[in-house]
Amino acid sequence: MTERQVEIMTDYQELRETVALSSRIMAASGSGDFIWGHVSARDPEARGVWLKQASWGLEEITPERVHLVNSDGEVLAGGGQRHSEYPIHTEIMAARPDVGGVVHVHSRYSVALAAAGAELHPVSHEANYFAPHGVPRFTKTADLILTTELGRSVAAALGEAEALFLVNHGVAVVGPDLQTATVAAVVLDRACRQQLLTAGYGGEPSWSGPEESLAKREHIYGGNARHQVWDYLVRQLPALRS
Repeated sequence: MTERQVEIMTDYQELRETVALSSRIMAASGSGDFIWGHVSARDPEARGVWLKQASWGLEEITPERVHLVNSDGEVLAGGGQRHSEYPIHTEIMAARPDVGGVVHVHSRYSVALAAAGAELHPVSHEANYFAPHGVPRFTKTADLILTTELGRSVAAALGEAEALFLVNHGVAVVGPDLQTATVAAVVLDRACRQQLLTAGYGGEPSWSGPEESLAKREHIYGGNARHQVWDYLVRQLPALRS
């Protein structure tokens, strides 16, 4: 790396640590998929995103394995192999100034529920997190999001929601910061798992209506709760072996 790149990496050590922690939390929550899946945080200087490097599993990510990638896919600082699906991150952040973090993983229960063609219902607390927009579905392709055009299509499908099913592929989950997006991604897979479990028993499942769902969102996930959940998830992480 050049002297300037080293300086940039040093200046954003804390942000890179957050990306590393998010990656490891997603792995610990069951969303690991060998070397695939990635998380990012918006660069405060509008140069692009701080993105997990490719070729490493989520559980292996350290701050040194996080790099700065611009909207053209150029690695500006940090070296390493860049994920081919970087447009998911750069195009969502371009379309959503309110988004500070993006999680793209292949969570098993989220993939299963989306592939089954089911709408996410608040049969338990978790799905209320995504009220009032719910979790829309992206069906243009189940292949990788490799181009700016596809990234823009993903961002358009996401709209104002906090999560998107990439049907037969995975999920894209967002938040005002990466900590919040990470918690949302964990909650989403738990919501999908609970719904699949409920459906497996047959009968006539029930769930909260729109008004109650919004109230539960505020009561359960409002205030500092999301960051408190982040702190909890960090505390549960196993020691990272180098």
